[in-house]
Parts: sequence; structure tokens; C-alpha cells
Amino acid sequence: MRLGLALGYWGRGPDPGHVDLAREAERLGYDSVWTAEAWGSDAFTPLAWIAAHTSRIRLGTAVAQMAARTPTATAMHALTLDHLSGGRMMLGLGLSGPQVVEGWYGRPFPASPLAATREYVEVVRQVLRREGPVRLEGRYHRHPYTGADATGLGKPLKPITHPLRPGLPVLLGAEGPKNIAQTLRIADGWLPLYWSPLRTDVYDVEDLPAGFTVAPLVRAQVCDDVTAGLVPVKAMLGFYIGGMGHAARNFHAALMARMGYGTEARRIQELFAQGRREEAVLAVPDSFADEISLVGPRGRIAERLALWRAGPVTDLLVTAPDPATLRVLAELNS
Repeated sequence: MRLGLALGYWGRGPDPGHVDLAREAERLGYDSVWTAEAWGSDAFTPLAWIAAHTSRIRLGTAVAQMAARTPTATAMHALTLDHLSGGRMMLGLGLSGPQVVEGWYGRPFPASPLAATREYVEVVRQVLRREGPVRLEGRYHRHPYTGADATGLGKPLKPITHPLRPGLPVLLGAEGPKNIAQTLRIADGWLPLYWSPLRTDVYDVEDLPAGFTVAPLVRAQVCDDVTAGLVPVKAMLGFYIGGMGHAARNFHAALMARMGYGTEARRIQELFAQGRREEAVLAVPDSFADEISLVGPRGRIAERLALWRAGPVTDLLVTAPDPATLRVLAELNS
């Protein structure tokens, strides 16, 4: 099982320690470093900055939001970064949800998320393969554009720049069963948001394609007080379950329910919607936060890390607050 460093997205401003943390991860033998985006910092610019300050570690987006860019623009970002980094780029994509797509990007959330994702990936693949002009007559993506408001002057094009790697890896963030099943068919890897090594039956990924990447994100912290160490995990869960989606359609809450915490997920949503955010965080069960993270003394983390290694996970993308935790995980995983 390879280790990756997950830096996420910025909060109020850039974290001045991210580059140093990425360089330390590279020194420790971590295989990859990942950035993300929500509705603030983008995923690609920080990754380019990190690429310029590292030399070996692979670079991934976990995830770049599809609604933020046309698929050809996303492919341009990926092929450009792949060239600049010497072939280290991995493209992780996610559809996000209606609240973000319509509220932030000002675009309609697709009635068929599976079709929208499939078409998006197909266009990206065509750009990266550069076998000919990009052509797709899809429900959501048409190249050339042929809508009722089209000029009729659109011309099929292929990228001027020759991609460094036609097979640049494309990974998808997927939570629902149908989305996961499609991911296994059309992508090179899967980026689970919550992964519990105790509940792998929830995901139904027994028959993985050869070479397929399974790369869940996990919060890790070496500490003596497990309860205190779980507080950041619960804060993240409270925000995602309560605030990262509408109460009527929240993919994160639905996943938590499938993992056996449906009542708790609904309560978190209710509290968050009422503006009682601290209570929403406290309502996250310690047991749920604990099983999807690696928190506690070194010995406890070693025991729990063995569970992650025993399953189908190929890459563990670690969100860690300090270099010491990164070092302990590198030692335990060696």
C-alpha cells in the first residue's frame, strides 16, 4: 500500500506550510501529494507550485470539480502540468452536488449524473489520446457544439500540444453504488471520501480491474488522547454531512447512512441547518469518526493500519497536521 499526502483546499488563505509538508513527504518516500477545491482555492494552481518545489512525488487532484471547467479545459490543465512535472500528474475528478454546482458555479446539476460523468471522462480521454479532433454528440457535452443557439461555425479540434502521456491516470470521486460501479468501468482509479476497513462490503468492490487504484482519504494524527484527536475528524464530518449538500440531496449523508449511521446523519443535518454547528459536530459519533481515521498512539495506529493494508486499498491519502505523523506512518508502512 502506497502512501500519499492529501493537502485538501485552502481555508481563509494559503497554508504557508504546505510546500514544506510536501517536500517532507517526498523525503519520507510518500508516493503522491494531492490538492482539492471547493468554492475558494482551485486544485491545479497549488499543485503546480508544489510540482516546482519537488522532483519525484506524484501529483494528483482529489478532486477537481467537473462543473468548474469544460472537460477540454480540464484536460488542458492536466496535460500542461504533466509536461511541467515530468510525467507526475494524476487527474482526480468529482461531480460535486446540486448545492455547489448550481449555487457556486451557476450551472444546472445534471439530471443523469452518471451520463454527465461518463461523457466528461470520454472528452478528457480523447484530448489526452490526441488520435484526432475531439468529437462527441452527448447529452451534456457536444463537440463541436450543436445547440439551438450554435453559430454552426464550430470546428472539431485536437490539442496543439502533444500530451506527454496519453494514458495519464484519471480517477473519480464516487460515493453512490451506481457511480462506483461506473468508476470501475471507465476510470483508472477511485477516490473514496469515507473508507472504513471494517465495512468494505458497503462499497461492493470485490472484482477490481487489474492495476486499478483505490485511494481513500484518511485523517491521521499520532497523539495520546484519542478523543481529542478525533475532534478535527468530527469537525470535517459535521461540515460535509451538514453543510456540503442540501438536506434533500446530500451524497455524503447518504453514504454515512449506508455505513449504518442514518439516524445520526439526519440529526447532524438538522442541527447544521438550524445554525447549531458546534452541536452538529458533537453529534458525529466518535465510533464513526474513529473507524474512518487513524488517530491515537503509535501502537494503536499500527494495529489499525494493518486493517487498511489487508483490504483492497492501494494508496492511502493521508491528511496529517504535522511531519511527525507523516514520519510514523512511513515507518509503519515500510
